[in-house]
Amino acid sequence: MIRNPEIRVLDDEKKPLGVMSAADALVLARQRGMDLVEIAPLAQPPVCRIMDYGKFLYEVHKKEHEAKKNQKQVQIKEIKFRPKISVHDYTFKLNHVKRFLEEGNKVKITVMLRGREKSRPELGHQVLDKVAQDCLELGKLDGGPRRLDWAVSALLVPIKTGGKDAKAKNPQGSPQAVPSDRPQEGGPQEGV
Repeated sequence: MIRNPEIRVLDDEKKPLGVMSAADALVLARQRGMDLVEIAPLAQPPVCRIMDYGKFLYEVHKKEHEAKKNQKQVQIKEIKFRPKISVHDYTFKLNHVKRFLEEGNKVKITVMLRGREKSRPELGHQVLDKVAQDCLELGKLDGGPRRLDWAVSALLVPIKTGGKDAKAKNPQGSPQAVPSDRPQEGGPQEGV
């Protein structure tokens, strides 16, 4: 596959072997039980390396797999509401929205409109505003509400609060020290 008659050759430990003909480099690679791979085709002369190509591909695949494993994939979860939703259903769905935001996922809030409700989209906007207000400490609206023919929707994105650093500073999740107006037990008391 290497078309140039003269190439610069590197051995399997990346040490230069010099400029030689492609046929001689291929014979040298076969003697070592390895492959001759062109790594810099635009150089003058092109640079080739003697290596185990199968092992090289395996290591590249392994590195890509590790990089993919360390990535956090954010999902978009969708919760559907109705304009005339009962209090219990609202709190039940609101708890799901809060849980999704705590997990770091985006949440699409959809308020479905039926019949005459379609002519009054402000009912859907009221529900969206209430959900956004109740989730204010966990997420914020990304853009404004979107109006469809049959629904009003908005996207809530999680607010980044500390992340890994907050866990590192307080790994047990125990409450932080909160300043108090009351004097500490056993400590000096003022005004006594």
